[in-house]
Amino acid sequence: MPGRILALDYGTKRIGVALSDELKWTAQPLETFERRVLDWDIAHIASLVTVHEVERVVLGFPLQLDGREGPAVLAMRAFAAKLEAGISVPIVLWDERMTTKAAEDLLIAADVSRKKRKDAVDRVAAAILLQSYLEAQAPSSTAVESTGAVDAMEQPWVTEIPDDQSYEATRNPDRTHRRRRDRRNGRLSDDAMG
Repeated sequence: MPGRILALDYGTKRIGVALSDELKWTAQPLETFERRVLDWDIAHIASLVTVHEVERVVLGFPLQLDGREGPAVLAMRAFAAKLEAGISVPIVLWDERMTTKAAEDLLIAADVSRKKRKDAVDRVAAAILLQSYLEAQAPSSTAVESTGAVDAMEQPWVTEIPDDQSYEATRNPDRTHRRRRDRRNGRLSDDAMG
């Protein structure tokens, strides 16, 4: 059975971790751990990969808002090279712009206290990053071809209007009269939207 996907929101002080479900539909925040030394960080991530049967690691790629690579990218690339040597699964770099901001906004909207936000923001950002990746990997609904099963199914909710009956004959005349009266009395506007 295929494994899960692990996402990392790499930071200078903390690393946020998120994990997908087995079907790769949803991302859940897993943990935030304080950075220590690089070898310990890599060993911890390698243990997460083993314990959760991960098949791929998505690493947040910290581009600047205008798409350029800034100084944070250099540190992240060094970390990615060391991580790639320390784990047995492939690493995918994924654009993480605005994930931390989105995570902060989400936690503020959920009325999470400032102290708890600090502890949760990195793992929530990792979950947002992973969800973005999962949605990009999912097949689009336009790519799925119709099997015709719906077309062959009886559809009792569809009613046919006989050709000899016009649209006007099927309308409720009482409703039209009420709408005219309401419009005259100022309860409905005269614009097309109603």
